[in-house]
Amino acid sequence: MAQKQQTTQDFIPIQEIRDGIIILKSGAMRSIVLATSLNFALKSGDEQNAILSEFQNFLNSLDFSIQIFAQSKKLDIRPYLALLENRYKEQTTDLMKIQVREYVEFVRSFVESTNIMSKSFFVVVPYDPPIIGSSKNPLANMMPGRDKSKAGKTASADSSFAEYRSQIEQRVAVVEQGLVRCGIRAAELGTEEVVELFYKIFNPGDTEKPIQI
Repeated sequence: MAQKQQTTQDFIPIQEIRDGIIILKSGAMRSIVLATSLNFALKSGDEQNAILSEFQNFLNSLDFSIQIFAQSKKLDIRPYLALLENRYKEQTTDLMKIQVREYVEFVRSFVESTNIMSKSFFVVVPYDPPIIGSSKNPLANMMPGRDKSKAGKTASADSSFAEYRSQIEQRVAVVEQGLVRCGIRAAELGTEEVVELFYKIFNPGDTEKPIQI
């Protein structure tokens, strides 16, 4: 018997992204919080100790696990160069054109000779809904395509999602407040931002596609 060919989706544990919340195939839920960075080395000794103390208090206050994800990638300067090229075309004096052209060439040569990286920081907040009187989590049956015969199960899954969402949102609020006390700004990602994040993770080569200038 021929074996069924596996698709890319078979290796991705995500079943659905709804209202910014990731629903895994197991029914578990994840929310992602974007966090800013701070230059710890530029802080004074007292400030460093205060930040470390607040971060320690933040971690000790959690009664659930979190995952801190740091994304490092080469900075794509091409959109900025394209913007400068448009500014060059808008200049009406020869002097400004020369200055803009020299600046474009400086930026281009600097980026080519230096490996400039951009970093983004994320905190993954988990919530695993309880399984009571059933072998499966009700969210595990949630799929984009639903027929009318499953209307009852769909209503039950939607009700469960609303209940579980409130639980994970409470955890997100705790994480955001803890990070703010450490001097870090934080914001929960919406659906479009989560989709874009995973797209870039699974398609890193897209950043190398040429941009028309």
